[in-house]
Amino acid sequence: MRRACLAFAIAVGVAGCGSSTSHSSQSSSTSTAASGAPAPAACRTVAVPKPKGPQHLAPPQVKLDPARTYTVTVVTNCGKFAFTLDVKQSPKTSASIYSLVKRGFYNGLTFHRVATGFVIQGGDPLGNGAGGPGYGVVEPPPPSTQYVRGDVAMAKTQADPRGASGSQFFVVTGANITQSAGLTPDYALAGKVVSGIDVAEKIGSLPTNPPGDGAPTPPVVMSSVTVSTR
Repeated sequence: MRRACLAFAIAVGVAGCGSSTSHSSQSSSTSTAASGAPAPAACRTVAVPKPKGPQHLAPPQVKLDPARTYTVTVVTNCGKFAFTLDVKQSPKTSASIYSLVKRGFYNGLTFHRVATGFVIQGGDPLGNGAGGPGYGVVEPPPPSTQYVRGDVAMAKTQADPRGASGSQFFVVTGANITQSAGLTPDYALAGKVVSGIDVAEKIGSLPTNPPGDGAPTPPVVMSSVTVSTR
């Protein structure tokens, strides 16, 4: 399978293989550290589970209720963060993530890629940026989409159509809540971080191999990914 990632734009220092968008109807959380509270604790070093290998799942049949709020909580060895699914804007993408979370797909997977000051990317069962669930979803975002800090979206290859996705997602950690990260509107929307943006930013500041855009040290493992509904 082709590697799903963001193309790195040297001129402006942004990547472009997965991304998110700003949603005016959703509030953006601010960094706890930036607000004067203590910075989050350092990442713990943990054993990295073996990759799950190629997956052959059937596309989800579930339809989510746009009147309800679905919150995905991601627990890692660096702390936890949560994001709400953008069901109204992205019903198919949201249903796919919901279904994967409910079946425990993300448990034990890693954030295999950190583009420093730009995005963190994970959700690959192969652990190298080339894997997925065995099916694809296509849901192009609006042409006016601007990706800003805290946005969550789906990674794809450059050869894939706009809005294509599998299981890999990323969180925008660079720029700020009003400044665009400079990505073209090609990546399916997933949601918005509503708590723990400081944790995502901490992951996004880890040293990487190769430097600036690669696997983080220490490895970042998603020990538990759950979804709640209200």
